[in-house]
Amino acid sequence: MKNRQLHHVLSFWKNHSKKSINRQILSTTAIVTGMTILVKIVSVSKEFVVAWSFGTGDAVDALVIALLLPMFITSVAAHSFRQAFIPVYIRVREQEGKQYAQGLLSSSLPYVVGILSLITIIMVLFARLYLPEIATGFSPNKIELTYRLLLRTSPLIILNGIVTIWQAVLNAEERFAIAALLPILIPALGIVLVLKTSFLGINALIIGMLVGTLLQAIFLGVSLHQKGISLVPKFNNLDSNLKEIFKLYGASATAAFLMGSTKIVDQSMAAMLAPGSVAALSYGYKLTALPLNLATIGLGTAVTPYFSKMTTSEDWQGIRNTLKSYLRLIFIVTIPLALTIFIFSVPIVEILLQRGEFTAKDTNLVAQIQSLYTLQLPFYVANIFIVRLITSMRMNHVLIWISALNLFTNITFNFLFTPLIGAAGIALSTSLVYLICFLASLTFIYQRIQKAHQQ
Repeated sequence: MKNRQLHHVLSFWKNHSKKSINRQILSTTAIVTGMTILVKIVSVSKEFVVAWSFGTGDAVDALVIALLLPMFITSVAAHSFRQAFIPVYIRVREQEGKQYAQGLLSSSLPYVVGILSLITIIMVLFARLYLPEIATGFSPNKIELTYRLLLRTSPLIILNGIVTIWQAVLNAEERFAIAALLPILIPALGIVLVLKTSFLGINALIIGMLVGTLLQAIFLGVSLHQKGISLVPKFNNLDSNLKEIFKLYGASATAAFLMGSTKIVDQSMAAMLAPGSVAALSYGYKLTALPLNLATIGLGTAVTPYFSKMTTSEDWQGIRNTLKSYLRLIFIVTIPLALTIFIFSVPIVEILLQRGEFTAKDTNLVAQIQSLYTLQLPFYVANIFIVRLITSMRMNHVLIWISALNLFTNITFNFLFTPLIGAAGIALSTSLVYLICFLASLTFIYQRIQKAHQQ
């Protein structure tokens, strides 16, 4: 009886969600967000374990800086490729067939792995030159620790690149759940290793990242194989579709480089401040990142395939309606949430982090940072939604100008606010940057839709 009722509920939801693009997006967002909630609960739990075990000590400072370049490169080289690849992949699949889409994937893989491998080698070779410039406030011993941790985390670049592309292909096939759930392996392994292998120290987290990402790649590969998608790379000549991908990729990578540079600027300026500032900035952001990621991963993942389809069919009225409906929904949900976190920031940090090596002094600093980071929430989520539309329209060059504006305003605001309120000034600067970014992106996209609709 219960199984029959569950079947009716699932059938109703499936039929209901297929009635319009907006409902399909909402249905997919619900699925991805549900999986993401599970992942983020475990991720936040990992941050608690790290805070209790290491506080804001040198090991955490060093790991944050050591991960800065691998994560930055992943964002620039891998995530940007995904943004360029998926709209073209979907267009080829819809217009030319699955066989040609498979060929496009097989031809793209060698380029992705090759680019990431070359960048990883360069990053490692020159690490001793740039690390002292990034972490200017670190002692020589702390710089050496950061260098050793950087070497150990460097394989993450290639692994994350493979995972990113394979996730994107699954999402393009409208298989969202497993791609959204698999990242849970990384924080789960981190928690187990930190608690059970204390002799490893901060290295337990690195092992958790490497093994978790490798397992994630294996499970994604199996899922794609079961879908009949070959993962065997093929070295083919650059055809028109690959050329279009790389044209879009150049614009996306440039924009990601400029936008990602704001993170490097933030952490570098934090490294100039009192010891523990880098770790405090990281904790403050990661607590804020929970609602950010829940909203943007679910919504951003869900909307990209549908926007790509609507753009291919030139359904500008549908795009306008979807944009208006979801921006309204985003602000209705995120503004009250941001105000709540802002008001209760101190007790949130106190309850979640203040124990073990994490002191009351650490709580006050992290809470101040968290409250100012939280102000970005409505604009960050709304901007991700708009950026997905821009990339679906294959107008990635626009993101370069927006990202350059963001970098300039971020540096300006950092220098303005950091002398006044320390590391918290970096958080305030970031929130203002996303407000400006949202306004610039929204202005452009409405002008572009209006122009396309009139043609």
